[in-house]
Amino acid sequence: MIQPVSDADLVQRALAAREYAYAPYSGYQVGAAVLTADGRVFTGCNIENSSYGLTVCAERVALLKAVSEGFRKFTTLAVVGPGDDYCLPCGACLQVMAEFAPSLRILTADSTGRFRSRTLPELLPEAFTLIPSP
Repeated sequence: MIQPVSDADLVQRALAAREYAYAPYSGYQVGAAVLTADGRVFTGCNIENSSYGLTVCAERVALLKAVSEGFRKFTTLAVVGPGDDYCLPCGACLQVMAEFAPSLRILTADSTGRFRSRTLPELLPEAFTLIPSP
């Protein structure tokens, strides 16, 4: 049986994932953890490349890792950066989130684990979709 995951625990898992970040160019290490609808957690970190456009954000790594394992429903995603500010996902990550979880809760956290809860519609109010809304 899968144990329930609290918001604080999800943030802690994102903090742990941040330790694996590969960020030699920006020095900006990010970790993320996504919670599936059935209570599983997938983590990711940012992975930079010298051809900077090929860099992948932590949020997308976590989400796509889960998708590649067959999961398509998500409830909450935590993202943690290296500083005192609450780390916000970039537009590309928000759009990927919208593909799988249009009402996702997003926990934006600082390096100490303090976090705020927001929703995807708050951060990306008019996400692109090929399916028209009613």
